[in-house]
Amino acid sequence: MKAYWYDNLPGDQREPHDSGRAASAEQLSQLGILHYNLPSRADVDALARERGYKNRDEITISPATMGAAYEAKVRAFFNEHLHEDEEIRYILDGGGFFDVRSRGDDWLRIRLERFDVMVMPAGIYHRFTTDDKNYTKAMRLFKDDPKWTPLVRGAETEENEYRKEYVKMRDGAAVEAH
Repeated sequence: MKAYWYDNLPGDQREPHDSGRAASAEQLSQLGILHYNLPSRADVDALARERGYKNRDEITISPATMGAAYEAKVRAFFNEHLHEDEEIRYILDGGGFFDVRSRGDDWLRIRLERFDVMVMPAGIYHRFTTDDKNYTKAMRLFKDDPKWTPLVRGAETEENEYRKEYVKMRDGAAVEAH
């Protein structure tokens, strides 16, 4: 995993967009982001048990597996949104980028590669894209039945109970860290 501030320059979303300013593990932690590198499926299983994940599936995001729908799907993943469930992803092969909003509403980019696991809290604004290799194979883990409803950022999401809880946690964590 590599985390840094997104450069906000024009260009394809699948490019690195590395500003040269690294984001620390502490900064990610203050946003509620957890990261692990787990080469063993047994370690992933242990993490799933520890966090109460009962279900999982695998998804391959690539032109070869998605055909003509690939470009539209990757653009849809890149729309800023939140989920009402914690989101956990284990990268089985390939790689990609998750962008998350900082406390100051700037983008932090998180590069995930094979064996990286990232946990994002419910209510965090984020977006995803494959990298320039156009290939990500990931395991998605769920506590219960999967809920894939992305709630696109807007006035309604600011009033969402999961968003409010997230902001309360994030702002409390940021204050405690100082």
